Amino acid sequence: MGRIVVCIKGVPKPGTVKVDKETHTLRRESAELILNPPDRSALEVALRLKDQANFEVIAISMGPPNMVPVLQKVYALGVDDIYLISDKAFAGSDTLATSRILARALSLLSPFDLVIMGARSIDGETGQVPPETASLLNLPSITYVKELRFVDGKFIAIREDDFGEEEIEFPSPAVVSITPEIDYVRPPSLKRLLSLKDVNPKVLTNAELNLDEADIGLSGSPTQVADVFEKTLVSRGEIFEGEPDELAEKLIEILKEKGFLA
Repeated sequence: MGRIVVCIKGVPKPGTVKVDKETHTLRRESAELILNPPDRSALEVALRLKDQANFEVIAISMGPPNMVPVLQKVYALGVDDIYLISDKAFAGSDTLATSRILARALSLLSPFDLVIMGARSIDGETGQVPPETASLLNLPSITYVKELRFVDGKFIAIREDDFGEEEIEFPSPAVVSITPEIDYVRPPSLKRLLSLKDVNPKVLTNAELNLDEADIGLSGSPTQVADVFEKTLVSRGEIFEGEPDELAEKLIEILKEKGFLA
């Protein structure tokens, strides 16, 4: 039986985002996390391959402890095992430092046939982690995949390119990034939902990964955010009340003042 590892990310639920004023990074540990939507598509692709060819599917995520409920929900979808990569030393990692951490964790989980990720995360939109991780693992990187099949012992992908689409056959192991265009995603298993209180991810800290702290976290991140600010909306509208005839005359006056009517 082959093995597929799906890398998923917890992103702050809209409206719960908080920023550390000193480091200019998201405070994920205090935010309500949800599954990154493109990673939901990546999970579905992996689970379809499991249904088709009996692959073992493992889900891993790098994040703070409040990522556990998200991983438990992922388990309810049908994955075989879940891992949380979590350590205070990882906080503030940019895409390169994150890729270093994921690559080391994936090395510990090898051998595997595929690593599948969402093409982007909605809180970063860089698209850099899948190919960076592939490069660090010295594996092929297959990007912007919208369909993935396993036929006669070979992986075949339909991927988007600058001119439309192409079909490619590629060797394993490889890192594949999925575009969020899956037509259907399965609901969670009721049986698994009822058993979630007994399900917890295996935790990998830097004690297991043994990475130099100069290569991870803020110190290992060449990308530094210079400033972060909240966008403020200024209301410029006016509300008029009155009878229809009065409001119509008022509107005509305003339009004349603005030069829209002669």
